[in-house]
Amino acid sequence: MSLKDVQKEVDNWINQYKLGYFKPLEILARLTEETGELAREINHLYGPKKKKPSEDVKDLADEMGDIIFTLACLANSHNIDLEQAFQRVMAKYNDRDKDRYEKK
Repeated sequence: MSLKDVQKEVDNWINQYKLGYFKPLEILARLTEETGELAREINHLYGPKKKKPSEDVKDLADEMGDIIFTLACLANSHNIDLEQAFQRVMAKYNDRDKDRYEKK
C-alpha cells in the first residue's frame, strides 16, 4: 500500500462522519499520545522500566499503525502529499548523509 493509498483510506474513513478532521492541535496532541504509547512499549521491551504483571503487552506494529493513521490525518487536513514529502526527505538524506556513515 502506498502512502497515497494510506491517505485516501484515512480520508474515506474520516469523511463518513460529520465531525471530519480534528483541529490541527488536537491531531498533534493525538500524534504525541500515540508516539508516547510506542515509546512506552519500547521502554518496556528494552529499557529499565518493565511492565507490571497486570499490564497488557501491546503490539509494536499496532502502535506504529496508530502513528501512521494519525500522521495521515494531519497531512490530509493540510493537503500535504506524504509521498512527495517523503521523497524530498529521502533526497535530502541521500545527498547530505551519503558519506556520513560507514557503508556495508
